[in-house]
Amino acid sequence: MLVSGKSILQHAHENGYAVGAFNVNNMEQVQAIIGAAEETQSPVIIQASQGGLKYAGVEIISAMAKTLAENTTVPVAIHLDHGTDFTQIMKCLRNGFTSVMIDASHYELDENIRRTKQIVEMAKAVGVSVEAELGKIGGVEDDIAVDEKDATYTDPDEAAKFVSETEVDYLAIAVGTAHGPYKGEPKLDFDRIKVIKERLNMPLVLHGSSGVPEESIRKAVSLGINKINIDTDIRQAFHRAVKKFVAENPDVYDPRKIVGPARDAMKEVIKTKMEMFGSTGKAWR
Repeated sequence: MLVSGKSILQHAHENGYAVGAFNVNNMEQVQAIIGAAEETQSPVIIQASQGGLKYAGVEIISAMAKTLAENTTVPVAIHLDHGTDFTQIMKCLRNGFTSVMIDASHYELDENIRRTKQIVEMAKAVGVSVEAELGKIGGVEDDIAVDEKDATYTDPDEAAKFVSETEVDYLAIAVGTAHGPYKGEPKLDFDRIKVIKERLNMPLVLHGSSGVPEESIRKAVSLGINKINIDTDIRQAFHRAVKKFVAENPDVYDPRKIVGPARDAMKEVIKTKMEMFGSTGKAWR
C-alpha cells in the first residue's frame, strides 16, 4: 500500500527501528525491493536520485513504483533522494511521490533554511513528506559530489534551529558516512547521533550506508537512526550477478535471462539489510 514517508518513519521512530530506502533506476530494482519487503513484511521506501530520474524518467519511475506499491500488502513510500533542482522536485510532487528530499546542505545555514522552508510549504500543502540535510556528507552519488576535506558533521545546536524553523519531517545528518564505495572502514560518531536524537526527538536519516559494518549499523539504529539509504550495495549485487551469468552463459542474449538472476541477487541483499535495520515483521495494514 502506498503511504507517506512520514507515516513510515514516524512508526519507526516510535518503535525503535530503521526503514531501508533503496535507490532504483529500472524495473528489476523496483521488483527486488517490493519482493524483499513482502517476504520480510517490512515497510520500505523506494527512492530515486535525480540521476536515476534523468535515466528512466520521472513518469516511468513513478508509474512502476506506484503500481507495485498499490498491489502489495506492506507500507511503501516513494521518495526523491537528494533533490537539489526545484523543477525536479515539482515534477515528483506532480507525479505521485509521497516523500521528497530537498538537499540545500551545500549552502550556509540560513540559506539552507530558506530553501528548505520553501519546499516544505509546497509539499505539505499536497500531503507529501519532506526530508532535508544538515552538514555535508562526503563522497559521490550521481551528480552530488562532496570532497572529503569539505565534509562537515552536523552540529546539534544548528540542527535544533533548522528543524524548528523549517518543520521538516525527518533530517539527514552527517556523522561519518560517505556516498559511494569506502576506501577504508567508516567511523561513525555515535555520540553525535545520540545527542541529536535527544535534542530533536524525530526520525533521523543515515546516508552513505552501503559498506558500513553491520555492527555499526545496528548501533546507529539503537541510537535513533530511522531511515537508512542503500544504493551501492544493490548496484554491486546487480553487477556481480550479471557478470557471473554472462561468463557462464556467453551465448545467451535474452535480457530477461541475463537480468533475472540480478534481480534475485538484489532481493537477497535487500532482505539482509531489512533484517539488519530491524524492520522485518514491522509492516502494518
